[in-house]
Amino acid sequence: MGIYRQYLLPHLLDRTCAMKTSTRQRQRVVPRARGAVLEVGFGTGLNLPWYAADSVERLWALEPSDENYALSAARRRPVVFPIEHLRCGAEQIPLENASMDSVVVTFSLCTIPDTQRALSEMRRVLRPGGALLYCEHGRAPDPRLRRWQRRLTPLWKRVAGGCHLDRDIPGLIASAGFHLEKADGRFLPGWRPANYHYWGTAR
Repeated sequence: MGIYRQYLLPHLLDRTCAMKTSTRQRQRVVPRARGAVLEVGFGTGLNLPWYAADSVERLWALEPSDENYALSAARRRPVVFPIEHLRCGAEQIPLENASMDSVVVTFSLCTIPDTQRALSEMRRVLRPGGALLYCEHGRAPDPRLRRWQRRLTPLWKRVAGGCHLDRDIPGLIASAGFHLEKADGRFLPGWRPANYHYWGTAR
């Protein structure tokens, strides 16, 4: 699994996460980012085209995988605002308290090992009134499908970089102390166990 995770998985995720459904979800939330922005799970830079260049002062790109970050090089080149790579996990973010205006997290909460600690860190670095902007897939509302998500997740995690199919995204965000200001959720086209999507803004 080491060779697969290090060399093959980044390319596979770059392709699958660039599909039309995921891109449309990114377009819903990323343009709302303002000021000093932390992106958690920067990956291969798929969000970069959707930031409003005149609204972002600086972007901190939190991405523990050097292979993923290297694949973002072509997407970083045309960006006009500064980007700083934070090569670490989200459970311990090396930024000052209340230093960010926006935190962006897209299709990453499913893979973070300790989501509660990571979300607490995101809350810590946000300034009062700052926004957590998110789009994620997660636990479906249908009990039968949720059972399938639970059954499939152990195998799915092994092939999809630790991705969980059944995480309660709004519940996790709320339990970390955020107020869900705007929250949407629905099935989108694609494989049903991975295609109940959540997106919105929390403060």
